Amino acid sequence: MQLGFKNIKNNFKVDNNHLIAIDPTQRAWIEVNGNAISNNVRQICSSLKSKCKFMAVVKADGYGHDAKFVSEYAIRGGADQLGVATLQEGIYLRSEGIKIPILILGNVYTKKDLLICFKNNLMPTISSMRECLICNNIGKKYKKSFYLHLKVDTGMSRLGFGIDEFINIFDAINSFQNIYIDGIYSHLATADEDEFLNQESYTNIQKLKFEKLLQDIKITKYPDIKIHLANSAGTFLGKDFHFDMVRVGLSMYGYNPFFNQIVDLKLEPALCLKSKISFIREIEVDTGVSYGRKFISNQKTKLAVISIGYADGICRKLSNNISVIHNGVKYPQVGAITMDQLMINITHSKDIKVGDSVLLLGSDGKESISPLEWANKASTIPWEILCAFKNRLPRVLMN
Repeated sequence: MQLGFKNIKNNFKVDNNHLIAIDPTQRAWIEVNGNAISNNVRQICSSLKSKCKFMAVVKADGYGHDAKFVSEYAIRGGADQLGVATLQEGIYLRSEGIKIPILILGNVYTKKDLLICFKNNLMPTISSMRECLICNNIGKKYKKSFYLHLKVDTGMSRLGFGIDEFINIFDAINSFQNIYIDGIYSHLATADEDEFLNQESYTNIQKLKFEKLLQDIKITKYPDIKIHLANSAGTFLGKDFHFDMVRVGLSMYGYNPFFNQIVDLKLEPALCLKSKISFIREIEVDTGVSYGRKFISNQKTKLAVISIGYADGICRKLSNNISVIHNGVKYPQVGAITMDQLMINITHSKDIKVGDSVLLLGSDGKESISPLEWANKASTIPWEILCAFKNRLPRVLMN
């Protein structure tokens, strides 16, 4: 087992002027299965059309899994490029020795930040002529091409050139001597929700708009420009969505992007969330548990206190709605989830003791709990569940 820490200082203490390592599994932690990441990338790549490249989306600290771990294992699985959201995320990966192309999916727009982007060999997403001019001037100053991707808005109403605007100015952008257009892309807004893809579906409408734009700018004249549209859900909608590259996030981590549909994509979840029992007590009948007394015991009850809470990223809305797994048995969480701790009802257990580990997300071979379950109970999406986990949870890499 290889240990990985988000902030190495948080995992050491000083004792008589000596640094003593603190066990990352002392309280609560996330285990990341690197081989699952690699295998998921291989599995998805096997379904892509010929010569289609794979961009591994590792923004938000690799969807809470640890961006460095995920990047390394995604590359082993065959990822060609990485996608991040911010300039800081890209710089971090470069500082950790990641060499392959990295696209910043968020908007980098100041001269200073675009220069930092250039100097760190990161590709920005460009949505306006203003930023094209800045990038061209930077490239001219340093006598080197500035690699970038141009984004077009086909219906997300977020970043990107307007379609008509892009068609009118593409030739001008392409004529700049000091920028290199590595890619042109757009973003699907409803691919994960389109249960049946048809001509009237919004996803298909976006695809048709994108294809028409590509035809209008005569994209076949530029075979080196990578065209990409599909996110995880779009990737599984068929090869018509693959173009030259796909951008895969959620599915690379082992989860079905069509979270309202039951479908086996042969993916393996890469994350387990675990914590340890720090205290066990018994309470009498009619005793309240935690803030607000949202749980009242109806019998003599044995409780276990677990050292994890909403400060670690467990949504408080999940209070009284989730379970944990111990030795293949599920035990219900009771009372309000607090900042650093939560309680479970272990009245019917005979073997749980202080110091035991419990599983909050993942599988132990007998039982499993998915981020999708939590998302449904918290009225949110699995992406938010995964991205909520905080840095004070050590990430432990399981090989």
